[in-house]
Amino acid sequence: MNGDDYELFTIAMKQMTGIDLASYKEAQMKRRLTSFREKKGYSDFHSYIRALKENQQLLEECLERMTINVSEFYRNRSRWEVLDKQIIPSLLKTSRSLKTWSAACSSGEEPYTLAMLLLNHLRPNDFSILATDLDRVILERAQLGLYGERSIKEVPEKMLHTYFTKKESIYEVDSSLKKQVTFKNQNLLTDSFESQFDLIICRNVMIYFTEEAKHILYKKFSKALRPGGILFVGSTEQIFNPDTYNFKSKETFFYEKIE
Repeated sequence: MNGDDYELFTIAMKQMTGIDLASYKEAQMKRRLTSFREKKGYSDFHSYIRALKENQQLLEECLERMTINVSEFYRNRSRWEVLDKQIIPSLLKTSRSLKTWSAACSSGEEPYTLAMLLLNHLRPNDFSILATDLDRVILERAQLGLYGERSIKEVPEKMLHTYFTKKESIYEVDSSLKKQVTFKNQNLLTDSFESQFDLIICRNVMIYFTEEAKHILYKKFSKALRPGGILFVGSTEQIFNPDTYNFKSKETFFYEKIE
């Protein structure tokens, strides 16, 4: 494999899928895709891209490998407790309903966790949750709402009994949560965003983007929030210059849009 081989692969993938791999950190993405390509029996990216053009299932598997589908309910649970006890009550001081968005939602654990928290504070008709991801296959899985033991290990016991049904070793999300979440395919870097969100959650995704891509995304998230709205990021994704994006730090890993 040489540099040109991978570069041609990125060009072809952009033409085929609209995904610009140049916006991702190259070393991490190249390592991830090289491992997967070799596992599938292709010695170089040239032969691999030729196969992807001819095999839709292989392409979907590649897309799933490209996107970072690692998630669980209440990931970094202490941060969700801050959201529940401090951020949501603060938002409700200025609004009686909440428009929220789980960006890069992966297999659905994050938006369903958000739904459980919001139902502690609001009636079902008083909030909305948009959940988006680049990977269509993972979105279909999210809509099914079926999870293994590993995904639900941080779910509080009361929530587990209220919102999940166990069938052998699989836990199914209750329909009362499913109907609160609207899943949608979206490319964060190229697609337009809705506006006037009270809360945007985008966690453990930005670490895979280049600095230029992060800059673009933070500006887009800021524009999508209403004044006083909150951006909730991952535990390794602190924004060191929040004022650049019209943000101020509200709590650790929570940023408020300045009016």
